[in-house]
Amino acid sequence: MSTEDRTSWALLALLAVAQFMVVLDITIVNVALPSIGAGLGFAGADLQWVVTAYILCSGGLLLVGGRAADMVGRRRTFLAGLGVFTAASLACGLAPSPGFLIAARAVQGCGAALLTPSALAIVTSTYTGAQRVTALSLWGAIASGGVGVGVLLGGILTSALSWHWVFLVNVPVGLAAAVLVPRVVPALPGRGGRSLDLPGAVTAVSGLAVLVYALSGAPDHGWGSARTLALLALSAALLASFALLERTAREPLVAPSTWRNGSLVSGSVMMLGATGIMAGAFFLNSLHLQDALGFSALEAGLAFLPFVGAILAGVHVSSRVIGSLGSRVPIVAGMVLVTAGSLLFAVAHDSYGELLPGFLVLGLGVGLAFPAISITALSDVPHESSGTGSGVMSTFHEVGAALGVAALSAIAFGSDYRAAAIGAAIAGAALTVLAAAFVPAVRPAPGAHAMMH
Repeated sequence: MSTEDRTSWALLALLAVAQFMVVLDITIVNVALPSIGAGLGFAGADLQWVVTAYILCSGGLLLVGGRAADMVGRRRTFLAGLGVFTAASLACGLAPSPGFLIAARAVQGCGAALLTPSALAIVTSTYTGAQRVTALSLWGAIASGGVGVGVLLGGILTSALSWHWVFLVNVPVGLAAAVLVPRVVPALPGRGGRSLDLPGAVTAVSGLAVLVYALSGAPDHGWGSARTLALLALSAALLASFALLERTAREPLVAPSTWRNGSLVSGSVMMLGATGIMAGAFFLNSLHLQDALGFSALEAGLAFLPFVGAILAGVHVSSRVIGSLGSRVPIVAGMVLVTAGSLLFAVAHDSYGELLPGFLVLGLGVGLAFPAISITALSDVPHESSGTGSGVMSTFHEVGAALGVAALSAIAFGSDYRAAAIGAAIAGAALTVLAAAFVPAVRPAPGAHAMMH
């Protein structure tokens, strides 16, 4: 292998390590939530903000991060994102209060929104031919691998050290990566001259944050209270303002024509719903295993491994059958299993033995659905718009996770675990009907690959 080849794979290794930190921070925190809540004195209903603040900012600003990479340069944007993410990780680990931690998590999400699209842009612009196929395959594996490592590493760090280390572990990794970036990552200058459309991005994220705030406070104040209704109205106004800004902006975050792509819209909606149920299941069961069943953080991390394994098994099966059956069949089948898994949680959750069938069925359903949803969403996106299409789907993925955690935690803290599981089952049933009625049946070309989020 030539020196150039060795340098290029070193580049992939560096970018993959940085991206792995971003993916890891979505699930590594879940297992530590009870310890974080006890250590900082969180109110139960506010604990979900440790997860949603990060996901909302990382997902809501993802398109801005991609555009920044094009404007000011990919290496510069990647280094900025890495610096913000690492500094915010340090702040999270040293947080003295709930408000400080939530704010630091939001900043950490902003760093992730700069880091992720610029890193992927460096990969796609640096590698060609067979190397690009290998690089993108490994890149896709980071997401699914990060889920499993996150729940296990979160348990190990919390049990062996403290919850602080689920954040502090990023600091030495981030610093080492920052030192290597100038030596390994090519400059890749930006095009310049384009608008970031920050008003649109800020309006969208604000509208979603207000929506999550309304949902999280509804159990305490009442779903029909003046506070809840006013916040929902404000959220609707902000999101409507975002739509208006996008229609009138000279360079909107997403071109209006994008929303006329039926396969992209239907696939993205399915991605939002499926991710919401999966993320909500991680959040609720992390708390349930430790608070109700008395598991340690490490035991809870180990308890999630069958769930992660079932997701990976579902991905494997889906990838094998999409070519012959089309994408609609595994999506519908997956959502049926997601609904069944949620119902299993509702009827049996008093021991880990009772939870395990729900983990396996729900995980298999999510794994079946995700690759097929990705293929459906991107099937009719022109090659020149593939970045925008991927960005839209990724944004729906992140926003779905935030809304899923917010909605199911609101139900759980307002009622109980069983009610939240029933809520997830109702959402799964609705998604099953929508998939059967509106999602097109796409048969990918031989050799096509789907992203696993």
